[in-house]
Amino acid sequence: MDILQIVGIGLLTTVLILVIREQKPMFAFLLAAFFGVAVFLALIGRIEGVVTVLEELADRSGIQTVYLKTMLKIIGIAYIAEFGAQIVRDAGMESVASKIEFAGKMLILVMAVPIISVIIETVLGLLPA
Repeated sequence: MDILQIVGIGLLTTVLILVIREQKPMFAFLLAAFFGVAVFLALIGRIEGVVTVLEELADRSGIQTVYLKTMLKIIGIAYIAEFGAQIVRDAGMESVASKIEFAGKMLILVMAVPIISVIIETVLGLLPA
């Protein structure tokens, strides 16, 4: 699915939501959520291709795969938290959306600690004693 198709379907979905929202707000929300999930699922294949290329580059460069996997998990957490927060925001629940974003940031921080510690150790190893 390329961007023109996504935008076209997005515009159609928006028009349908605007028409349905006045009569059935719950259906309008479900339509918006369904569109978001459909776009996400349509792009999974392309995301898998990017991950494969990154893994090949990491193998050739000698980077330990644990670091690459951690970075990919961090990116995944960021996207999923943003996606969830936007859906909740569409339902008008800004406070819940903020909590989802906060939880995503905290999980990213927890997962980043091993990478940060390796970076600090590397920098300290480069400095003269």
